[in-house]
Amino acid sequence: MKFKPWCLVLGASSGIGKACTLSLSARGMNIIGVHLDTAERQPEIDELIAQLKHNQVDVRFFNANAASDSARSEIISEIVNDLKEVNGIRVLVHSLAFGTLLPFIRQKPNEDIISRRHIEMTLSVMSHSLVYWVQDLFDGGLLQPGAKIFALTSAGSTKVTRNYGAVSAAKCALESHVRQLALELAPYQIAVNAIRAGVTVTPSLQRIPEHEEIIERAKRYNPHQRLTLPEDIGDAIALLISSNSSWLTGNVIGVDGGEFYTV
Repeated sequence: MKFKPWCLVLGASSGIGKACTLSLSARGMNIIGVHLDTAERQPEIDELIAQLKHNQVDVRFFNANAASDSARSEIISEIVNDLKEVNGIRVLVHSLAFGTLLPFIRQKPNEDIISRRHIEMTLSVMSHSLVYWVQDLFDGGLLQPGAKIFALTSAGSTKVTRNYGAVSAAKCALESHVRQLALELAPYQIAVNAIRAGVTVTPSLQRIPEHEEIIERAKRYNPHQRLTLPEDIGDAIALLISSNSSWLTGNVIGVDGGEFYTV
């Protein structure tokens, strides 16, 4: 009996993470999804799970904080036996987009500005959590030769808007973590790359106060004359996992229709 490979998506219930689950399941991959949602969103999650299962794959979703040490430990404990039967996880997608969107400097009386707690939380969720998941999966024998790890970054690692400072710092750290993990996992033939998505309408983008301006600018100057779609990212990742080679590693790969160079 041939086992289907498993994909683990952190941030699986919406936006780019959701698109990745759909794209990879359509290509015959079983899906483990970690998401953090309220009870009000459960019908949407149930609908997504039904869509995934329609692709004749196994699906396991965990409603938990992927940045929590205890949650990570519990999830890995629950999946470890199933995954060892198929040599672990073939693909890990880190698509966590939860951070504080506040300016650093107060320009108006009583204006909210970012605090130490905000910055530390943003970097912990959006960047450092990648390292901790990879450490535990590797130590548990769940990352084998040929595995692929992807982290979602953005042009915000090099460009700025007033409220994006903490998230920008997180994206910079995330790209640095990708390079370091790529170096240390290369002897094990495990590839690690960052995917730099173009401006994509997702719940996380819409939380940015100046998101409408960002969207309009991207629409105007993207060479493809449209925004990046979550499906564009899912399809790109599906393409990049087609080989067992780990030679493509340590990169920031732009999946943005050329937007980075024109916006």
